[in-house]
Amino acid sequence: MPGFADSFWTPDYAAGLGVLFSKLQQGVQENRQILTIARMRAEAEELYGQRLGDIAPAADKVVGGFSRDDGASVRKAYEGVRTEMEDASRNHRKIAQSIRDLVVNPFARWCDAHESRIQDSQDDLQARIKTHDRQVEIVKKLRSAYFNKCRLAEDIEEENKLAFQDPETSPKANKNIPEIKVSPQKEEQEDEVYEIGDETYEPEQVKKILAHMMNTIKMGETKVPILGTYLNTSCGSDIVEYLQRHMGTTSVSYAERIGQDLVSCGFLRLVGNVGNNFANSSKLFYQWRPKAFQMSGLPEKKNLASRTFSIPATPESGSDSPVVGAVSEYLAGWNVLNNQHPNETQPERMRREARETDEKYKAGVKKLDELRCDLEEAIFAHLRFLERCELDRLKAIKTVVLDFSGTIGNVIPSLQSTVDHMILYQETIQPVGDLRYLLENYRTGRFAPKVVTYENYYNKVDEQTFGVDLEARARADKKRVPIIVTTLLTYLDHHYPDLEGDEARRGIWLADVQLPQVHKLRSKINNGKPFASDVLAEFDIPTVAHMLKLYLLELPDSLVSSHVYEIIRTIYNTPTAENPDAARVAVLQQTLSQLRLTNIATLDACMNHFTRLIELTSAGEEYIQNLATVLSPCILRPKVETSLTMEEKHASRLIRDLFAHKNAIFGELKRMSSLSHSGSVNNSRPRAISTDESNRRAHMEERQRALLEKAAPRSRATSPAPGPRHRRDRSTGGPETRFPIASPTSGNERHRSSLGLNTLKRQSLEVPDGPGQPATEPSNGTNGDSPKQDGEGILSKRDSLGRTSTRFVAGRRVTLGSASSPPKASAANSRAGSETPTNDRGVTLVDAPMND
Repeated sequence: MPGFADSFWTPDYAAGLGVLFSKLQQGVQENRQILTIARMRAEAEELYGQRLGDIAPAADKVVGGFSRDDGASVRKAYEGVRTEMEDASRNHRKIAQSIRDLVVNPFARWCDAHESRIQDSQDDLQARIKTHDRQVEIVKKLRSAYFNKCRLAEDIEEENKLAFQDPETSPKANKNIPEIKVSPQKEEQEDEVYEIGDETYEPEQVKKILAHMMNTIKMGETKVPILGTYLNTSCGSDIVEYLQRHMGTTSVSYAERIGQDLVSCGFLRLVGNVGNNFANSSKLFYQWRPKAFQMSGLPEKKNLASRTFSIPATPESGSDSPVVGAVSEYLAGWNVLNNQHPNETQPERMRREARETDEKYKAGVKKLDELRCDLEEAIFAHLRFLERCELDRLKAIKTVVLDFSGTIGNVIPSLQSTVDHMILYQETIQPVGDLRYLLENYRTGRFAPKVVTYENYYNKVDEQTFGVDLEARARADKKRVPIIVTTLLTYLDHHYPDLEGDEARRGIWLADVQLPQVHKLRSKINNGKPFASDVLAEFDIPTVAHMLKLYLLELPDSLVSSHVYEIIRTIYNTPTAENPDAARVAVLQQTLSQLRLTNIATLDACMNHFTRLIELTSAGEEYIQNLATVLSPCILRPKVETSLTMEEKHASRLIRDLFAHKNAIFGELKRMSSLSHSGSVNNSRPRAISTDESNRRAHMEERQRALLEKAAPRSRATSPAPGPRHRRDRSTGGPETRFPIASPTSGNERHRSSLGLNTLKRQSLEVPDGPGQPATEPSNGTNGDSPKQDGEGILSKRDSLGRTSTRFVAGRRVTLGSASSPPKASAANSRAGSETPTNDRGVTLVDAPMND
């Protein structure tokens, strides 16, 4: 059963805690109700005893009655009734006093202390959350100021680059220099080629293309608030329209790739927004940079007034300059009497201010990260404490009911039936069951920390490790798998023998580790640099294992991307009639192939570690299930946590399938990666995650049809040919959002494939287990395989999918004949007019026909 510490988390922290404290305050009111019942019953017993005690004195006031007879039987009966009433009065007063002593007074003190504990925890957490939220707002402002300063510095440098060069006033002392290295520079410029899209161009070709583009595409001015007016700008949709009309691009996504290449080559830049990405939008404007005008030979339209950086006399005179800020900003920084930076030019001042705001932004992010870690540690401690308080409250109520019934039954045996009922009610109280009911009905989410990272203006991630995108971290480490993952796994591999017994080795992944210890280790290695194992040696093994889980939890997206969560759910909710494991593994292979190579490689490294641990320690079924449950939020998380997703077990079932079928799944993924690598043509650009949901319904229907086809028997398997690169028409996203079953290739796609526009280039997935260790041997279907030849000279090889006898050369499918006959060109090559033989590249797969 999950506890409080893993049940009341939300991205803003306050919402989940608000739900919990509302239930705890409800418990405080329940305590008051129980206390009110006991107090009023004591008052009622006291009042009843007093009224019974008043009967005998009132009867004695009557003169001339039973007091005149000494031995009459009636008098004896009267005295007996009178005595019983006095005894009943004493008994009821005794009950009232017992209820006060055993129930009301101690329970009232306990209720006050419990309410105080709840209120103190709530006040402490609220204060911490307010401090954290205040720092979040400060970091947002610092980030905005840092980005604005960087933009202004770029604008000034761009406009001053060639602004004041005058050949008549330039120094002429250079004429006396005996050697002028101009020719090598010209040769380098002449040898320079430009890669735009899937083609390479010489400078003369680029000059003609730029001249035609700048004469054809509509060019104007763009006004940006605060920054001013940018000249020589064109909107993204006009550029894409030109590329589709005059350069023969077949899709919007390919046109956007060409536009991004123009930005990367220095011909365009985005204005008025953060970053420098190109997109097909009428709201995004791109400025033609001076390099484009110089290469095309066209005159550049310049605003001479924008180079005067003094304060304008009127607001209208300086509103068109993109580098002149608000007048108040200049006046606030104007200090005539005490200038700390004399003789400082405007570009130098802007660069200095950008550096200063960068340092402030870094310091703010670091402080926010420390506050977030302290807040999460405090929340963990308070949640565990509050869980004990709530369980104690439920047990206290059970004890109060028992004591309450005992005080009545011990004094008046005639009330035994009432007491028996009250004891029965007391026995029905189940504190653990009530706690489970609270968790099942009111939990808000698992522990999922949200890290606010430092965003460098130039997209550098050199100073942080946690919370950074996995692929960006791996690219900065120049590894397929981030160094932190391989270092932690290697350290654990080396220290498993130090533990006594297999039970201790298995238990490190299920141990309950204190979060402050993990955060202490995190602070030592969160610097974006490789670290030595000596840092890990200061902590125990469970803390190091929990460090890896915390790193995976703090990733912006789970290791298996949340974009395929719905596909994973469909896989496990769709039953298959025949051979369900084989069908499910095949679809999982297609689904996981949509992930980025870094995610697949990291997942492979982790699964290698866990499957080796399970095998070497002879782990049982119960441990495998518990391990899959613990790792499930680290491997696969939904985009938004809901009450429905918290109860789903798809992530746990996925991990169990990865444990059981690791070789089959990752072997196929490596084979598919090798095929994609051999079929790619000069293209290594990773594509971003697509957020296009316009064709969601069509994709859902296509996936359902593909799943039904996968479950039905087929006469032959599908072709392993890599799909076309430019499939969608509107999205700029990458393979992360493609659906697991490839649809039949259309004519337009075959045309693009014949032009050499093949699938995304993917590198090898071979991941070393740690630094200094050799890479894992490739599985069947990778570059390490070689076709075998039988006695009749027929090349044959059967893979796990049983395809027909084909091979792939430069991304094209070629049917194989006998060994003595020359290979014939495929239909796609015939349509493309390819008559010259091509050299074999990458992997050669030869399949034998299926024996039906």
